[in-house]
Amino acid sequence: MRVVHLSTNDISGGAARAAYRLHRALLAIGCQSRMLVANRRSDDPTVQAIPAATNLITKLQRSWRSWRIRRAMQPYQQTRPAGLEPFSDDRSRYGAELVRALPPCDVVNLHWVAGFVDYTTFFRTVPRRVPIVWRLSDQQPFTGGCHYDEGCDRYTAACGSCPQLGSQNEHDLSRQIWVRKRDALAAVPPGRLHIVALNRWMATEVQRSSLFGQLPVHIIPNGLDTTVFMPYDQAYARATLGLPQQARIVLFVAMSVNNRRKGFAELTAALASMSDAPNLLLVSIGRNPPPIAAAIAHHPLGVINDDTRLALVYSAADLFVIPSLQDNMPGTVLEALACGTPVVGFDTGGIGELVRPGQTGWLAPVGDVDALRAAIQRLLDNPDERLYMSRRCRSIAVAEYRQDIQAQRYLELYHQVTAERVSAT
Repeated sequence: MRVVHLSTNDISGGAARAAYRLHRALLAIGCQSRMLVANRRSDDPTVQAIPAATNLITKLQRSWRSWRIRRAMQPYQQTRPAGLEPFSDDRSRYGAELVRALPPCDVVNLHWVAGFVDYTTFFRTVPRRVPIVWRLSDQQPFTGGCHYDEGCDRYTAACGSCPQLGSQNEHDLSRQIWVRKRDALAAVPPGRLHIVALNRWMATEVQRSSLFGQLPVHIIPNGLDTTVFMPYDQAYARATLGLPQQARIVLFVAMSVNNRRKGFAELTAALASMSDAPNLLLVSIGRNPPPIAAAIAHHPLGVINDDTRLALVYSAADLFVIPSLQDNMPGTVLEALACGTPVVGFDTGGIGELVRPGQTGWLAPVGDVDALRAAIQRLLDNPDERLYMSRRCRSIAVAEYRQDIQAQRYLELYHQVTAERVSAT
């Protein structure tokens, strides 16, 4: 089975790392897997970047396509609300170049492809005999450009008047993107495109979508290497990282403190009234140390790219907190579970399926700061409960979220969709 994975990045960002982990897991079970990406950061020979523009015509074409995309977004630069993540066009500067760069394959697996796959040219020119599987990292493939709709639900109709553009125009950029996506998908024969949702929440969102609602949907959670992400002795982990042994450590990832969907404002509000909690220490991972009240002890560890060191950080913590207001299947939660670290978060999206109350952590109603604080406090105050949950976290991660389980389920899906394509021709 020859599979080509298309991803904007290979190892930069959570969505890219999830795609790369699947790629490596498929290789491990004998699948002929390759990745084609826009931005290659690894030195993996099974990953290739789309060829650079080497002639004047290609350079001019890419520049012209990029200019059109920027021009379409320009009117909304002043109207977009603050605290949002990127808004992605359906077009790409690569146009039909991407399909020409595809290695020979039996299946194409799309991942997070914003800015890489041009919907119109891709779905019309990719070889018709090749089925397409699309693993959804977020909602953007079936919206008018947003990656998370933040509850607006316009993707269930035809977008337009987009709140994330600050627009009151029914025929704004979000509607234009939606129309182009609709027309591109209309060129796809029935049964050729299969959607992979990471959880029941995303499967429901797909079925509600006006663009993807009629497509076949399969639920396959992400996986990870549980021989790398594994529990370490807490005292050893803390000594290795230079963290105090007696501290009660709350861990959080602070990569996007300015993105309101990530819930950093809610987290800081929850922690504000815990400044008198004995031995409380906040440990963060992220490029820039987030602004934390001076009364709360805070130990930023910076960016950590080594998975073994990440496992040590999770093992050093008493709990991991993820305050996202909307999310799909955060890799950080999977990593915490595999390392035996209980998780506290809001009951939203896939987090509500990963965190099993009383078993792997506690959930709070979305945006409920008091409930979030109470859940954190409960775990900190109950070491026996944390120990029980730690063991359950690890056992569930090993039983349900190992990479080899994920890879085998994808391989079965690849065989299914290729067999269907053969019988249809």
